[in-house]
Amino acid sequence: MNRILSILILAIAFHSATAFVGSSYNIHWNCKTSLSAKKKTNTKSSGGGGFGAAPKNNKHGKTRTVSGYTGSGTKPLRLAANTFDAIRKKYGVEGTTDLYMRSPLNDKELFWYVGKVCRRLDLDDKDFSGSSIPTEMEAVISQKRLIIEYAKNQLRPQNFGGPYSKNLEIWIAPGDSEMDTVQNKNSLVKVTGSQSDLSESFSVHDVGFNPEIYVGDEQKDGGLRVKRDENGDPVKEVFEISG
Repeated sequence: MNRILSILILAIAFHSATAFVGSSYNIHWNCKTSLSAKKKTNTKSSGGGGFGAAPKNNKHGKTRTVSGYTGSGTKPLRLAANTFDAIRKKYGVEGTTDLYMRSPLNDKELFWYVGKVCRRLDLDDKDFSGSSIPTEMEAVISQKRLIIEYAKNQLRPQNFGGPYSKNLEIWIAPGDSEMDTVQNKNSLVKVTGSQSDLSESFSVHDVGFNPEIYVGDEQKDGGLRVKRDENGDPVKEVFEISG
């Protein structure tokens, strides 16, 4: 199915699946992610862990640091996106995981699609940096701060920023499962754990992050979001798309 038809089908599904107004949206996996940079005028940290916070030690190359700039053109975000493209090209959907974020302080049932992560699956891969295959949780935890800061500051500041920025959560779904998620066919799984849970053999160079980027009407109305309960299960019945 070509891209245009896929977008139209997803738009119809999204409008049918939700009780609130949403715009049509795209599934954004771009082999060459387009990113723009904004230089931060004041990089002093207030201790809040934002994009301008002082960098922390990247122990054994296990996490992506975030510092110095704000906006979608930050160096770690570009690196994460480029790494995603390379891994995705080699491993496809098998190594891909969809990402959703929730702010319980904003809306307990609303989960916003914020992008994808990808991971290497073959230890014989000549580009493999670690000595163990990353788990889905490791792929997210190692890039968690980057994912959250991007979503909070650039993608959905009205839902994740300011008074809604505490206790932000990342949830995952199977790779490229946006259609099934919209049709309430799958549940979301909450990402738990911290950097200390990353294995000694893990390397962040074996995972990448592709951020959701709004285009067209999405910039005003927002993109893909779904409703789930506290367990990540759908709050509505499964439905099919006719025709």
